[in-house]
Amino acid sequence: MKKVALILSGCGVYDGSEIHEACAALLALNQAGAQITACAPCGDQMHVINHLAGQPAEGETRSILAESARLVRGEITALADLDPADFDAVLLPGGFGAAKNLCNFATEGDQCTVHPEIEAFLQGANTAGKPIGAMCIAPVILARVFGADLHPQLTIGNDPATAGMMENMGAKHVDCTATETVVDQANRMATTPAYMLAGNINDVFSGASGFVEKLLQLCR
Repeated sequence: MKKVALILSGCGVYDGSEIHEACAALLALNQAGAQITACAPCGDQMHVINHLAGQPAEGETRSILAESARLVRGEITALADLDPADFDAVLLPGGFGAAKNLCNFATEGDQCTVHPEIEAFLQGANTAGKPIGAMCIAPVILARVFGADLHPQLTIGNDPATAGMMENMGAKHVDCTATETVVDQANRMATTPAYMLAGNINDVFSGASGFVEKLLQLCR
């Protein structure tokens, strides 16, 4: 049974993890027989979005970890309490939380920095030879952490502006469709566009199934 660390960034597409993507990943991992440990960094979200109004909720603050717990029925662990060596793979769903809470790509683009807990965990996983998978916008985190040294092949779909910023960080962007996965065998990374391109939840679930299969195939 493969052990997978699922790193979440809150709850809700505009300020946390994209719910369809997180659920698609959870279902695909479960169907593949993986043991899932949901986790998230400590600290507050960049901001809180009222998803009905599509506007920031002024004066509100929310914990990344506490909000992420909503997605997994409360079964979650603080990322800082985990050792990447204890897992066979790492998976990051997308959603704006990946670009706002796990890093600041949403505001800083290719000059972004990554949350120190996230960077340390991903570096540790890579050093230990553990495969890392990322969905939607989350591959920009891999570009920032590993681009300068490993130049990984990654995808966010086919948006030229975002792809260009990933390449500025040292990654090699590969265009693909919503249901496809780009696999970098040498660096043990798998990425898929999900809602960067998907037009509906069916495409997200279809893409997640193949993505998880390929991620787990990278496990030693």
